[in-house]
Amino acid sequence: MFVTKLKAKSMAEFTISEVARQVGVQASAIRYYEQIGLLPPARRVSGQRRYDSTMLYRLAVIQRARQLGFTLDEMRQLFFGVRSAARASERWQQLSRRKMAELDELMDGIESVRRLLRRMMKNCHCETLEQCGMEIFRSGRIDLAGSVAANYRRRQ
Repeated sequence: MFVTKLKAKSMAEFTISEVARQVGVQASAIRYYEQIGLLPPARRVSGQRRYDSTMLYRLAVIQRARQLGFTLDEMRQLFFGVRSAARASERWQQLSRRKMAELDELMDGIESVRRLLRRMMKNCHCETLEQCGMEIFRSGRIDLAGSVAANYRRRQ
C-alpha cells in the first residue's frame, strides 16, 4: 500500500503555479530556468505546462544552490558538468570546495577593507573631499576597496 501511494504521488502532475507555490519561487523563475536549460521543457496539456514531482526536487536543488551563492554557470556544472556521471554528492563537494575558496578570498578582501575603514576613521581629519582625495592619492592605496567589490561583482 505504501508503494502504491508513493507511486501515485510521484506520478501526479502539477501546474506551474502549483509548483511555484510549493517550492516558493515565482512562475517566471521556473520559465526562465526552462529557457536557459536548467530545467527540462515541461510537458504540455492544452497549452499549459505540467510537471511531475521530480521537478519539485530539481527546483529544491536550484533553490539551495542559490541560497549558497552558486551562479547559474555553477548550477549548470552541478546538473550537466563533464563528470555528470559522478554521484551528486561528488559534484556538490567539488563545487562547494571551489565556493569555499572564493569565500575565503572574499573574506580576506573584506578584512582589508575593514582595516582601511578603521584607519580612515582614526586618521581622517580632512576639511574637504579634495583634501581627502589628495591624501588617498598620496598614500598610493587608491584601488584597495574597489578591487574587493569588483572581484565580487565579476563572480556574479
